[in-house]
Amino acid sequence: MKYETLNSELFIINRQKFAKKLKANSIAIFNSNDEFPRSGDQNFNFKQNPDFFYLSGIDQEQSILIIFPDSPNPLYKEVLFLRQTNEHIAIWEGHKYTKEEAKKVSGIHNIYWLEDFWNILPSLMNYADYVYLNTNENDRYAHTVPYKDIRFIEEIRSKYPLHKLERSSLIMRELRPVKSVLEVEYTKKACQITRDAFIRVLKFVKPDVAEYEIEAEIIHEFIRQRATGHAYPPIIASGRNACVLHYNDNNQICKDGDVILFDFGAEYANYNADLSRSIPANGRFTQRQKDVYNSVLHVMKEAKKMLVSSTIWNEYHEEVGKIMTAELIKLGLLDKHDVAKQNPAVPAYKKYFMHGNSHHLGLDVHDISNRYEPFREGNILTNEPGIYILEENLGIRLENNILITRDGNIDLMADIPLEAEEIEEIMNS
Repeated sequence: MKYETLNSELFIINRQKFAKKLKANSIAIFNSNDEFPRSGDQNFNFKQNPDFFYLSGIDQEQSILIIFPDSPNPLYKEVLFLRQTNEHIAIWEGHKYTKEEAKKVSGIHNIYWLEDFWNILPSLMNYADYVYLNTNENDRYAHTVPYKDIRFIEEIRSKYPLHKLERSSLIMRELRPVKSVLEVEYTKKACQITRDAFIRVLKFVKPDVAEYEIEAEIIHEFIRQRATGHAYPPIIASGRNACVLHYNDNNQICKDGDVILFDFGAEYANYNADLSRSIPANGRFTQRQKDVYNSVLHVMKEAKKMLVSSTIWNEYHEEVGKIMTAELIKLGLLDKHDVAKQNPAVPAYKKYFMHGNSHHLGLDVHDISNRYEPFREGNILTNEPGIYILEENLGIRLENNILITRDGNIDLMADIPLEAEEIEEIMNS
């Protein structure tokens, strides 16, 4: 890992919170993520299972965590199993956790090599009534691949058909959206690295630069500051490309007069930032571009006021839609008479603003959450309105990351240039 060692207190507390939610006499088992082959002799870069990381801090493949609060043997209340390293692995793949290192990272004292897992598990299962198993229940995930957790569930069912299986994800969906002080600090670090990359880009961009050259500047700054890399595939979309919501070819030339839409964020210690900005390739917005920009900015500022504890997800997005509708009428993109006759199920503003305005942020960029529960203190949400005008080859999106607290909200990206005049000033300094 490039990032500095995290505070094990985070993972100790997370396990305590999780254990309190278990039924009596329950054992919970979490697996690290699969390694996925990229070619004949290479794997894709490893990305840890966020639930496993949330509870252990272990950022390594082939690992298993057991939590058994009511274990009759105190040694097995928390157990971590790791892949045993050797000289061959060290030469070919590099350093792996020692037991002492894993103990320091996780705060777990009972650590075994992975080969001992199926020797130890039966002695625990015989004393448990419930088995909590993990799956990916993020609303945005569609299950098409039999990943590690799914295969493990089938194995447990086969070996222990009379145990009662429970879903760990219901607990994780309650715990993970509420960020602790340490989680907020790690997210702030990802935001700070993202800020520095954006300012670097502002000083770099000029007409005829390629989108991929800008992407190179971003990843340079990320890696230089010990980020793992991109939180998600970056969008560097100039001109008409900015009207493609998930554009990431990043292979075109930024022309004089284009507005370039950026959507990128750093990942630091598995915590993510998510930033969107739109800037003029030549350093100066046209009046029309600035008008659209300021409309998006107005929606962003109004939406931020609603990102507070107790706000209801659907009501929030409906209100944002009303604010956006007024701005689109002001820009001449919608007619108020057409809006009056619109189908409420498909409001007119969706022609120019197709996506939602917010999502939860954390160990996943689109973090696990319950969209039917009000926002809570400790939630981190994006705030990302946009206007996309295909007929004008113009797309503008602005996005910051907002932490909800007891006293309101805090913009974790408040120090990242946002006002149009500020963008122009930096680009022309």
